[in-house]
Amino acid sequence: MQLKYSFVVPVYNRPGEIRDLLQSMAALKFGRDYEVVIVEDGSSLPCREVLRDFESLINISYYFKPNSGPGRSRNFGMRKAAGNYFIILDSDVLLPPHYLQEVDTFLSSSYVDCYGGPDAAHDSFSVIQKAINYAMTSTLTTGGIRGKKKAVGKFQPRSFNMGISRKAFQASGGYGSIHPGEDPDLSLRLEKLGFKTALIPDAAVYHKRRIDWEKFYTQVRKFGKVRPILNLWHPGSGKITYWFPTVFIAGLAMALALLLLGWPLLIWLFFVYFLVIAIDATIKNKSLYIGFAAVVATFIQFYGYGTGFLQSIWKLYFMKMSPQAAFPNLFFNGKEEE
Repeated sequence: MQLKYSFVVPVYNRPGEIRDLLQSMAALKFGRDYEVVIVEDGSSLPCREVLRDFESLINISYYFKPNSGPGRSRNFGMRKAAGNYFIILDSDVLLPPHYLQEVDTFLSSSYVDCYGGPDAAHDSFSVIQKAINYAMTSTLTTGGIRGKKKAVGKFQPRSFNMGISRKAFQASGGYGSIHPGEDPDLSLRLEKLGFKTALIPDAAVYHKRRIDWEKFYTQVRKFGKVRPILNLWHPGSGKITYWFPTVFIAGLAMALALLLLGWPLLIWLFFVYFLVIAIDATIKNKSLYIGFAAVVATFIQFYGYGTGFLQSIWKLYFMKMSPQAAFPNLFFNGKEEE
């Protein structure tokens, strides 16, 4: 079976991002035709006019629908798409020229019904974008689960860079109404249905992360809240490593308390850890400024995720609240659009 690819991209008030993404798509080095499905999720700043500049270069389909969140917008786009393999992207990514060829080469030799790829920072990105990218992808911070970790067993793809076959989409029903967390939820449901997932290490995208420190904190705190919900929905999926940010922040608080009591050893261990991050990020990005910004990003990531995770554990497991009652802002209501 020859794979026919359909990119599916939900967008909400980001016409500039769509322009940048389409420019990178127009430069893709791939010998076969592919489709791009843009799903406008109730935007007040639509991107329709931007698409006109690329219609002669790329096979583009455009749909406008009421706002219902990224998960349901992706489902809508996959139902409209003509291909038999869907590539899900966020609107704030850029594709390297070899991206689609890397995907096709991998799937041709080691087919899976769902894959994920890493994210990286483009040279043009800001200091904060590069620092956040480091914090989100480094082995020293997240274990490299969003970077280029080679282990592909039971890999949970993320929807900023994710592929899924039409067969797997139809069997699973696609993404749910939770956000964030809709992508690992889908991955876990696919696993239960017997579909294999994999990481394609060389199919990386440049992920802009249109974000500042405050927005980054809000984002990672939501990630922390979502994980216990997924563990509740999918028994057996929990890992001890999910507790690491909470334990880290508790340990840092303890270290500061011991420092006040005249016991500095523990705080020195944290100092050495952050120093290693600063040095590693400085070397990898060739910038001392980014190195120190990576320390800030790492602290925000651990604090936001750790406290959100702990709050979710308390509400779900001790107060016995339903996820929707505990965190209504994590769920989109309404019916799926056809």
